[in-house]
Amino acid sequence: MPSDPKHVIYVWLDALTNYLTALGYQSENDELLKKYWPADVQIVGKDIARFHLIYWPIFLMALDLPLPKTILVHNWFMMKDGKMSKSKGNVIYPEQLMEKYGLDATKYFLLREIPVSTDGVFSPEEFINRYNFDLCNDLSNLLNRTVSMVNKYFAGNVPQYNGTPNEVDESLESEAKQTIETFEDLMNKYDIANAIQSIWNFISRTNKYIDETQPWALAKEAENETEEDKKNREEKLKSAMYHLIANLKQIAIMIKPFMENTSEQILKQIGIDSTNINWESLKDYKAIENAKVIEKGEPIFMRLNQEEEIEYIKNMMKK
Repeated sequence: MPSDPKHVIYVWLDALTNYLTALGYQSENDELLKKYWPADVQIVGKDIARFHLIYWPIFLMALDLPLPKTILVHNWFMMKDGKMSKSKGNVIYPEQLMEKYGLDATKYFLLREIPVSTDGVFSPEEFINRYNFDLCNDLSNLLNRTVSMVNKYFAGNVPQYNGTPNEVDESLESEAKQTIETFEDLMNKYDIANAIQSIWNFISRTNKYIDETQPWALAKEAENETEEDKKNREEKLKSAMYHLIANLKQIAIMIKPFMENTSEQILKQIGIDSTNINWESLKDYKAIENAKVIEKGEPIFMRLNQEEEIEYIKNMMKK
C-alpha cells in the first residue's frame, strides 16, 4: 500500500467518483447523470476488480446513489510464454492489427479468444488461422457462393418462399431458431466468446446446407423428367436459395454488435436494406421480399498467405 495518503485517497475515492462527476454529478447540468446512471454494465479489468466490487458500491451507498446493474470483470490477453513484455519482444497493439487487417477482423479475434472466465492467449499463428478459416473460408465463402448462385439461377432475384419446407429446410429453420435463443442467452450473461462461437456454428451449418441441397444438381434438368418432377425440383431450388439468403440476413444481424462494417456489407450484397433491419427482424425468418443480390459480389475477406503474415506480425511485435 502506498505510504502517501494523497495517493491512497486518489485511488480509492477520486478515481472512482470520476464516473459520476464526468456525468455532471452535483453540477448545474446533470442531464447525462440522469440518462446514463445507473450503468447497465460497468466493464473493468481483473487487476482493479477489488476497488470496483468492494469500495465502489460502498461509496455509492454512502451517497445514496444506485449501484451499477452489473459489473463485468474481464481477463487479460496473455502470450504463450506469459505476459506481454517489451524486453521479450512480444508486445502487440490492437491499432497495429487494425491498420493491417481491419477493425472487424481485429475485434472478432479479440472477442472470440478471451473467455469470460479465463485469460485469452494471443499468437500470430492463431490470429491468421482465425482470419483465414473463420472469416475467409466460413463466412466470406458462404456469402460469395450464395450471391453467385442466386445470380446464376435466378438472375439475381431472391426467389419467394413457398411456405412448404422439406425435411432439410425444416432442420435448418430449427437450427436458426435455436441459434438465436442460444446467442441471446449467452449475450445476456456477457459470455461474448461463446456467443460468437454459436454464430460460427450456425455459419458452418449453413455451409453444410449447401452440400445437402446441392443447388447445382437441382438446377439441371434430369433425363426423362416429368412436369411434376420439374416443378418439384424448381421449388426445391427456390427454397434452397431463399433459406441461404435468410440465414445470411440472420448472421449479419447477429454479428453487427462486433463487426458492423461486415454486417453492412453482407446485407448490401444480398439486397436487404439495413435501415429496415433491427433485432426483432432477426426472429422473422420468412420476411424477405423483392430482394435482389448484388450483380458481382466482392469477397469481404481475402485469404492471406499464412507464412508471410505470421512473419509480418512477429516483426511488428519486435518493434
